[in-house]
Amino acid sequence: MRKLFIITASLFLGLAVNAQEAIFDARPLVSPEINSDGTITFRYRNPSAKAVQVIGDFLPTKEIDTPRGKAEVTVPGEMQKDSAGVWVFTTSCKVESGMYTYRFSVDGSLTIDPSNMFVNRDVATLSSALIVSGGIGDLFKVQEVPHGTVSRVWYPSKASGFSRRMTVYTPAGYENSSKTRYPVLYLLHGAGGDEEAWITQGRASQIMDNLIAQGKAKPMIVVMTNGYQSLEAAPGENAQGYDVPSFRVPGGMAGAFESAFPEIIDYVDSHYRTIAKKESRAICGLSMGGFHSLFISLNYPDKFNYVGLFSAAVGVGHDNKSEIYQNMDEKLSAFFSKKPALYWIGIGKTDFLYKSNEEFRAKLDAAGYPYAYYESEGGHIWRNWRDYLSKFAPQLFK
Repeated sequence: MRKLFIITASLFLGLAVNAQEAIFDARPLVSPEINSDGTITFRYRNPSAKAVQVIGDFLPTKEIDTPRGKAEVTVPGEMQKDSAGVWVFTTSCKVESGMYTYRFSVDGSLTIDPSNMFVNRDVATLSSALIVSGGIGDLFKVQEVPHGTVSRVWYPSKASGFSRRMTVYTPAGYENSSKTRYPVLYLLHGAGGDEEAWITQGRASQIMDNLIAQGKAKPMIVVMTNGYQSLEAAPGENAQGYDVPSFRVPGGMAGAFESAFPEIIDYVDSHYRTIAKKESRAICGLSMGGFHSLFISLNYPDKFNYVGLFSAAVGVGHDNKSEIYQNMDEKLSAFFSKKPALYWIGIGKTDFLYKSNEEFRAKLDAAGYPYAYYESEGGHIWRNWRDYLSKFAPQLFK
């Protein structure tokens, strides 16, 4: 018995020593470190590694040939190992203000930065995150301004036969008033995403807080839905538990979500103080969410006065047999005959959907339909979509 006590005590002592080492480590590894000249240094301790690279959306890119045509890929930053076994990389030039994600490639295996506690999930990929201040990056930070409220809301879906979850942002002051009514922006995610995507990766609540506080955007309710009608909610937040997120969720572009969208509008209008009319509704989305925004607005032309297509997957799914995707030309004519206040299209110059967006714009041009167009650098990335939201939202509900 005494021997067992000694072994147990030794184990606890060992745990306590390890905990103290973690707390009182005199040499914590700083990574990332934003330097005074605007460059960024990354560090990773692994003396036994043979080769370590940093891969992030702040690094230069190059075009490569793939079976699907040309694609833009990031040029990895080669890290160098110092005498203490720490791998180090510093960007060659100043990194512009913004929010960025990155990972380390350690002997070919990808991992997050263990020294950076800020991690984002995009579908099934975990990446370390950082924000560079002094420009648009300030929009993505929590500032000392009045803050809105972010709620996870379950609503009954007759179309699905079960309750589904969405994320709702209400602007600062919403809870302090019982009379003020607000316009609504429906903000949709891309393939493999969910109702968490725009809040985590997209920084939607910070963008809206800061734009509203600066007087650049009207106070509005923002509704972020789950675009897969067959799912209850994001992975880990539904009855399936910790299922693995996937791009290949069935039914994302089969018409079910678009067909059922009016029940979301009805729920929001009946449970929030909205201005329940076309002039006070907007819809936008990225990639698959842009595809959804396109066809929801076309099939319900009396519902939305503002439409935003962010790197939209236009030209995809039109052969689907769903009535939602049929008679596109007639539906475009009907929609634009209602004279929407804003039809906004944003795409990156190296986005793999650039050509299909170009063809869609040619269709609009041929018919004389008015739209606003914004072309950015870069490809199919969150860095662009956050930027698009920050440019689209200030133009709403004027």
